Formats: sequence, C-alpha cells, structure tokens
Amino acid sequence: MISPAQGLVRLPMWRARLVLMALAAGFAVLAARAVYLQAVRTDFLQEKGDARYSRVLEIPATRGRILDRNGEALAVSTPVKSIWAIPADVEASDAERRKLAALLSMSPVELQRRLSDTSKDFVYLKRQVPPETTAALQALGLNGIYQHPEYRRYYPGGEVTAHVIGFTGVDDTGQEGIELAHQATLAGKPGSRRVIRDRLGRIIEDVESIRPGQDGTDLALSIDSKIQSLAYSALKAAVEQHRAKAGAVIAVDVQSGEVLALANMPSYNPNNRARLTGAQLRNRVITDLFEPGSTLKPFTIALAIESGKMTRSSVVNTAGRLTFAKYTIRDVHPAPALTVGQVLALSSNVGAAKIALALPREAMWDLHRRVGFGTAPELGFPGAAAGRLRHYKTWRPVEHATLGYGMGMSLSLAQLARAYTVFARDGELVPLTLVKTGAAVSGEKVLSAETSRAVRAMLEQAVQPSATGPRARIIGWRVAGKTGTAHKQENGGYAKDKYLSSFVGLAPVSSPRLVVAVMIDEPSSGQHYGGMVAAPVFAQVMQGALRLLGVPHDAPPNVPFETPAEGEEAKEST
Repeated sequence: MISPAQGLVRLPMWRARLVLMALAAGFAVLAARAVYLQAVRTDFLQEKGDARYSRVLEIPATRGRILDRNGEALAVSTPVKSIWAIPADVEASDAERRKLAALLSMSPVELQRRLSDTSKDFVYLKRQVPPETTAALQALGLNGIYQHPEYRRYYPGGEVTAHVIGFTGVDDTGQEGIELAHQATLAGKPGSRRVIRDRLGRIIEDVESIRPGQDGTDLALSIDSKIQSLAYSALKAAVEQHRAKAGAVIAVDVQSGEVLALANMPSYNPNNRARLTGAQLRNRVITDLFEPGSTLKPFTIALAIESGKMTRSSVVNTAGRLTFAKYTIRDVHPAPALTVGQVLALSSNVGAAKIALALPREAMWDLHRRVGFGTAPELGFPGAAAGRLRHYKTWRPVEHATLGYGMGMSLSLAQLARAYTVFARDGELVPLTLVKTGAAVSGEKVLSAETSRAVRAMLEQAVQPSATGPRARIIGWRVAGKTGTAHKQENGGYAKDKYLSSFVGLAPVSSPRLVVAVMIDEPSSGQHYGGMVAAPVFAQVMQGALRLLGVPHDAPPNVPFETPAEGEEAKEST
C-alpha cells in the first residue's frame, strides 16, 4: 500500500509564482487600459457612444418668399418631411418591407438595395413626402426608419409665372429663373444641433446648438400679378388661335424700367415637372433671338431726322425695286413716292432701305449699339442673350440696306421693348429691372426729345385704319406702335412659309407709361402679318394694364372705333 503522504505531488514553487505574476500582469493591463480609455483617450468611448445614440441634425432654413410688387406670394416654402434610414437598425419583416415600399412608391427591390449596405449610418429612402404618407409611416412603427423635416417650394401662379420665377430642386436650391438668379439671397443658411436618440429613434435629449439657422430674405419683384395673368391669357389665346409654335410678351413701365409682365408660350407647371421638356423651359422673352423686321424702321427714321438729313415730310422715291446681286427688296403695296411718315405707316421696305443707304454706316451701327442691341440686358436673369449686331466695317451694301428694316441682325424681345423706351421717354433709354424699385429712374440720352416726339407721332399714325397696325388701337387711350413680319431663318436662308409676327408699342401717346412688345412664332392658321396676329395681343394687354394702373385717359373713353375688316388694313412688307 501507498500511504497518503506518498500520493501527493509536490509542485515547484516557481510555477505558482508564475501563475500569480501572469494574473497580476493581466489585471495590470486591464487596469491600464481602463485608465487609458477613461482618463487619457476619452474621445474613443465618446465616439462609440455618440455613434449609437448621438446625432447631429440639420435645421433647415426657410427659403425666402418671392412676392409680386403688391405683396402677393409667387413662391412660398411649405414644410414637408423626408424619409431616411440606418440600414443596420432596420427591423422589419418581408411583409412590412413590402408595405413600406408601397407607401414610398418604390419597388421592393429598390428598397432592399438601399437598405442592403449596413455599413452606412444614413441613407435617404424618399425626399419630400406628403403629410398623409408620413402619418402612415409613423403608424408602421418600424425601427431604423426616421423622418427629417425639410421644405418644399410651392408656386401659386403655376404656369402663369413659371418663366419668371423658375423653380428649385429637391434640395431647395434654385434651378431656373429668379430662384436661380437670387439663390444667395433667398436660400438663407441652415443651422444644426446635437441630440441624443433612444433605440427607437426618438429624441430624448437636446444636447447643444452647433450653428443657429438663418432664414432666407423675401424678394419683391416688379411683376404685377394681375397684369401678368392678363398677358399670359392673351398670349395663350393668340398662340392657340393661330396655331403658332410659340409666343412671348413683355410689358415695361417706362417711368421706372420695371417689368410688369413677362410671359411665354408654351409654359409649364413648376409644381409638377414630371413631363417637363426643354421647349417649355425656354424664357423666349430673354433668351430667344429673332430678326426684328419692320419694328426696327423707327430707329432708321429717327437717325435720319436726328442727323438733319430728312424730316417727317421728306419725300422718298419708292418706285420699283432695289436689287443687290441676287437679293431683291420689294414692297407689298408699291408706291411711286412716300413721305418719311408714310414709309413708317405703310411699312415700306424700299423706302426704309433707301433712307438707310443715305445714312453713314457707322452712325447706324452706333445708334443700334446705344439702344442696347448686341449687348445682353442687365436684368440679373440667367441666360439673357446679347443678340447679333455685326460691326459696320463688315457690312456689304445689301446689308446696309436691309438693316434699315431690321434684317441681318438679331435681338431678343426684351431688348426690343427696352429700345422703344427711347420713344416713350423723349430720347432716354431706360434700364430694365425685374426687382421692385417703385421709383422713377433716369436713363441714358440717346436721341433728342424733338426727334423722339416726331417718331412717336409717326408711330401713332402707323396704327390708324389706313396703316399696318389698326388692331393695336384701344378705347380711351392713344396708342403708338409698329408691326413686324419677318421670314424665319432656316438652313442658311429664309423659309418661304415660316414667319415671325411681332408688334411693339407704347401708350398713352400724350404721356407714355407702358411699352408692350409681342412676338408670335410661326402662326399657321392662315394669317401671319404682325398687324393681324400680334397687334390684337398688344391691345388686350395694354388696355387691361392701363386700367389696372389707373392711367388717365388721353382719348374719349366712351367712343368706340371700328376694327377694319380682314384684308382692309395695309400689310407690312416682309
């Protein structure tokens, strides 16, 4: 037998000490690590904790309103919510995911794709959802799905003011029009704050404000909503009546240079841009260029009078035609001779060409340049076109002649309307603005007051029954203006059956207040002369605007006049 004492195994003392030392070292490492993390490297644990519970939320700034000149809202921001998720925290069954996808108008496959990357702490599921959708999502009570407050832009004027106001994108940043041009002023600056959320995403503590938000500034435009609506309705009716490709109209207060109305067709609804096309987006008043045709004859005549070469009663030989190589200038209503006033009233191309040829090229070019042709108008509006005005040293004789009646150059409707302020302001060219000023503005002197008034008187004769623009007349106010009809350029030449019809004029003649310019692109219902197509739009807009502004009458307000029957008025030459 072996005694109990003999069965004991005696271990070496160094092994026990080694185990003790290892345990002590382990505890020391843990203690050192704890001290390091809690006393030295505190940011590590703080970062991990923040990643799970702390969130920095952006406080969106309210975008400034866009108002018309009378304080009526043209663009406002409405509060909405966007739906986002932390993919790793989403706890939802297949049925709940299908229901979530249906509420967000997404396919289950697309929803799964967005939630598949669990390494992301933030992913948008849907931006700017309506209130009823957010309420339904709240009722689902899914973990990891959150709502974030934002703002969505709403445009009460819809298609009527679309080309002036423009629109913002999903991030509330200006994309077109005034929204883009005044982005810095309207946008404001978003703020941010740090909060603590529980595992259900609910805010349980507002820790601190990191950056206070700053709302955008309201912007008052020069646009008058009532005149804008009137202009849009008249333009739309004309485009539809004449089955035209497009149209544009602008109304300018000549005292302040403020644009009271600016409308284009086709238009679009900025509140619903699902089927928006490039043609609808174009602000044709400012960006589209065209040959002005006969609407430029007043400037040729003004220069002839200003230079002393001719007077209103000077006689111009208009017999026959003018031929330059392969190009022939002719009139619709040929006459052996016409006075300068008759050249304008009857819109004689031969007469205007002969007047132009009697003037120095440099003087013509200088006048065109001084009234703003060839230079983009400073409207503070994106995409404003400068047009085309070739230097006089490059003109050939035929170009010298045709520029007398607005061929061989291009400009925008905004430029044309501004140029006519010279005749409304006794020789002063007025700067245009889309922002409300409410005060009279001084302009650049281009012509003498005497020349300007003489041309204004001739323009009044150009709307009489025997002239080209009688359909521009209105009851109660004297009107002056000029028709224009031009063949459209196509493939390096001029299309025989495509026209651009225009009219630009001012009223009241005794003390001008407004200039209105109208352009109708490719009317195709049988009529294409500016006096038939564009002049009636001018009359509707001018008469309605003068009434709304309370402008005093300078003609009997209760004496109607007969509109000439179709074909009775003179036709401008093209």
